[in-house]
Amino acid sequence: MHERPPMALLAVLVLATALGPLALQIFLPALPAIRDDLGVATATVQLAFSLSTLAMAVATLAFGPLSDRYGRRPVLVGGILVFLAGSAVCVVATDIVTLIAGRIVQAAGGTAGLVLSRAIVRDLYPVDRAASMLAYLTMAMVVAPMISPMLGGVLTDLVGWRAVFAAPALVGVGALYGVLRHLPETHRDRGPGRSAAGMLSSFAVLLGSRHFNGFAFQSACAMALFYGFLAGAPFVVMGLLGQTATMYGIMFIAVSGAFMVGNLVAARVSPQVGVVRMVRLGSLVVLAGSAVALLAALVLPWSLTALFAPMVVIAAAQGASMPNAQAGVVSAMPQLAGAASGLGGFLQMGLAALAAQVVGMVQNDTPYPMLVAMLACGIGTVLFSLVADLPRRTATH
Repeated sequence: MHERPPMALLAVLVLATALGPLALQIFLPALPAIRDDLGVATATVQLAFSLSTLAMAVATLAFGPLSDRYGRRPVLVGGILVFLAGSAVCVVATDIVTLIAGRIVQAAGGTAGLVLSRAIVRDLYPVDRAASMLAYLTMAMVVAPMISPMLGGVLTDLVGWRAVFAAPALVGVGALYGVLRHLPETHRDRGPGRSAAGMLSSFAVLLGSRHFNGFAFQSACAMALFYGFLAGAPFVVMGLLGQTATMYGIMFIAVSGAFMVGNLVAARVSPQVGVVRMVRLGSLVVLAGSAVALLAALVLPWSLTALFAPMVVIAAAQGASMPNAQAGVVSAMPQLAGAASGLGGFLQMGLAALAAQVVGMVQNDTPYPMLVAMLACGIGTVLFSLVADLPRRTATH
């Protein structure tokens, strides 16, 4: 099936992909209100964020193999139902333990769309065409975090903190309706059912593939660079440069916009340029941008321009390369596309969380810890893009 997908199907996949990022970002502005209303400490209410992020990472490992065994459609429907159940628990929660439990369930269910939408696209399209389609889905992962904090703040101020859990539930209902109405089963060559141990063993098989490792760890390093920036940039902007949180938000829109532009470039030119070349070129630009950012901090006065201008270039390059890297991940072994998508997502989130934690732990009164971490991740993207290029006989060429 190589024709352009129906717009309804693409819209459903975009909605399903956006559920996890939307729910993750929209409730963050409500954390102070939740803390005050439920009468808990700041560290306690932060568990609603940290533990749900961990739940998302673990869930990425489960949904892929389950979909390889039982099919994409029923597992995606199940994930959205779990998301809705967790949302409902959060809306009615009267204590922090219940809220944290509901948020964990909501986050785990919302991960289904992130994992399975990529596998569904790979079921329907060859690798170069899949990269083009994945670029549109990746934009959903950018747009949702870009607008969600603002939306969450407005809902908290005007309606109350429970609205930040009700709003994603409404989006989830729309996604569920779309899946049931417009999404056919795309993974038909499943064969006999596999045991749970067999499903988990697929991860070991994938990790034995240089092709998978190259694309998966290239993408993970790119994500780690971004999260390292997220961990350090607010401190630099507000603590060192004396700017406001509003100014940080305005500047960050430029970063998100650049990523979207890169996605559009990937959607347009990936079929002509090829997956491996797009990943390699993007990685080289990411490394160059990271080096320029560190050099600018060393030789120029610290400023918003010196910080954000290189990051805008990096984000554009990431937007162009990451959909292609994801296409390479799910194409390493097409019969294990679901497991590959899940394991690739886990590696992305795991390495990103590690980078953010390291940057947070070693922060000082300079931007250097953040910039050095970004440069290290940039080097990683280039090295792993070379690993991905080793098996030239694969379908990506």
